[in-house]
Amino acid sequence: MSSRLPNREQAIELLRKNNCPPQVISHCIAVADLALETAVKLEKKGLKINVELVEAGALLHDLGRSKNHTVNHAIIGAQIAQSIGLPDSMIKIIKRHVGAGITEKEAQLIGWPKDIYSPQTLEEKVVSYADKLIDQGKIVPIETEISRLQKENKCEAAERVRRLHVEITCLLGNKP
Repeated sequence: MSSRLPNREQAIELLRKNNCPPQVISHCIAVADLALETAVKLEKKGLKINVELVEAGALLHDLGRSKNHTVNHAIIGAQIAQSIGLPDSMIKIIKRHVGAGITEKEAQLIGWPKDIYSPQTLEEKVVSYADKLIDQGKIVPIETEISRLQKENKCEAAERVRRLHVEITCLLGNKP
């Protein structure tokens, strides 16, 4: 794989080659569809966004679930992406998509290397947001994810998801 972005078929093939379970592949496709739709809408609003990066990053955001189903799948996925020569922009999407971001303190507590694990770019934010809206292949209200995080006593993560929702919704020109 070169440092070029994989197209849709190549990304799905990468998931298969890395033995991602079928339900993970279905989830990634649903997230990619929503993220792509969001990116196109943002582009039409005049925002500068790399639509191809959003689609490829969304398709491969859960690449690490081929080996692990904990929060660590983000780090593992980034390592796999790096080992096969995917562009840094994609590696960052994979590494930063979980929980609308992981703080430096949270990363330290779970033993992750020192790095930035919160979505920084618009592309990273769109993929992370779309991931929070897809459950079992269907779009769910953002409140579903926020409530789930609150019930798990992950109030900071719930607040990050809420802030991400407000940011993307406002960029789309809608009321949160």
